[in-house]
Amino acid sequence: MAAQLTAEEVRSFVDRITAGVCPDDPAAQVDVVAALETLKCAASAVQAEVSVVYDARRRADEAAAGVGAACRGRGVASEVALARRESPHRGQVLLGLAKVLHAEMPHTLARLRDGSLSEFRAMLLARETACLPVELRMFADEETCADPTALDGVGTRELVGRIRRLVAELDPAAVARRARKAASDRNVTVRPAPDTMTYLTALVPVAQGVAAYAALRKAAEAARAAGDPRSLGQLMSDLMVARVTGAADTGSPEAAPAVPVTVDVVISDESLAGGHAPAEVSADGVPAEVVPAEVARNLLAQAIDQPADSEVINWFRCLYRNRLGRLVAMSTRSRFHTKAMGEFLALRGAGICATPFCDAPIRHNDHITPVADGGETTADDGQGLCQACNHAKQAPGWRQHQVGHPVDRHQVETITPTGHRYTATAPAPPGWREPRYVQAGPGRYQLIA
Repeated sequence: MAAQLTAEEVRSFVDRITAGVCPDDPAAQVDVVAALETLKCAASAVQAEVSVVYDARRRADEAAAGVGAACRGRGVASEVALARRESPHRGQVLLGLAKVLHAEMPHTLARLRDGSLSEFRAMLLARETACLPVELRMFADEETCADPTALDGVGTRELVGRIRRLVAELDPAAVARRARKAASDRNVTVRPAPDTMTYLTALVPVAQGVAAYAALRKAAEAARAAGDPRSLGQLMSDLMVARVTGAADTGSPEAAPAVPVTVDVVISDESLAGGHAPAEVSADGVPAEVVPAEVARNLLAQAIDQPADSEVINWFRCLYRNRLGRLVAMSTRSRFHTKAMGEFLALRGAGICATPFCDAPIRHNDHITPVADGGETTADDGQGLCQACNHAKQAPGWRQHQVGHPVDRHQVETITPTGHRYTATAPAPPGWREPRYVQAGPGRYQLIA
């Protein structure tokens, strides 16, 4: 009987391989890289199997405790996410993949275990076969992954093409149903890009997407033919913004259209006066983005220069930090009520969910200590969470409390049902540099600037 795998064994092995010396022989170096890739894949397979066992154990324990069927397993995906240092959404995806591989795609799991497939490629196979009935999915799994040599030299695009062709042959009606359902998933998302830019992405049916692109390109080519100095890409971008927001096109290659939106610019007084510490910019629930001080000063200057009847509305708030870098208050035109407190929590957390490793935007203002347990509606007992994290912490066995000294940066410790502890610290406000210490003797530390 195989011995149980323990965390101590895994950590010991990690220490061993990370302390090893790189071989001198070039061929041996490549062999080490290949072997480590196999190790990564095998570790992903073991993670999947352990996650499935833990989920089943938790559900069985909760069933024995009388928890309703609909509530069993709530929070397990978030526990997996915390353990893997991933977001709760990613944890849900990984746990779902683990269950599918364990129950319906054993050959894909075997190829993950022997290193023939990476976790990413296994996820693609699971996604492409999700529309099939279980028996057909298992058949597709066997056809694609039963023979490990059939995957030698196969790229990701080729692998996805293989499984898509097979799925279309096995159940064309299921593929058609999935295509019809996909239209209901259309949405628009925004994510950060380098150099204070943003990717605005629209997921739409192919006909609408091609039509929108063609219309923008046709209008941009017409403007270029009329002598507009902007590039085709600049024109298409500016036309899209102008048509969506109704803002006037500037006609300038350097300036994008001004848009009517309230933007929060969080900047230190030193940077506002000409310092170099970066600032943060956020708007309407979008997580804050770091921008250079000069960019923030230009944004504020442009806002001040707007005429009184301009549609570009700008509000300015003062945020105050204490000597240890903790945001402690915010000026507002109204009383410090729930809405203002929610704005403060969002600014304190840079618009991002306070759960460790979660990058989702804040959607809920949450009490760290529940009101039913004596929690108060205060900034200290408050935190901004995404919807998934707020629901996950309602599961049995989850606890949270504030840690650290009251004047330090806001910190919250989360304790999962297994007793594992994870600490989240509010990000440093703009212009704040963390103090650094060096050891000056036994038990003595000296602050360095």
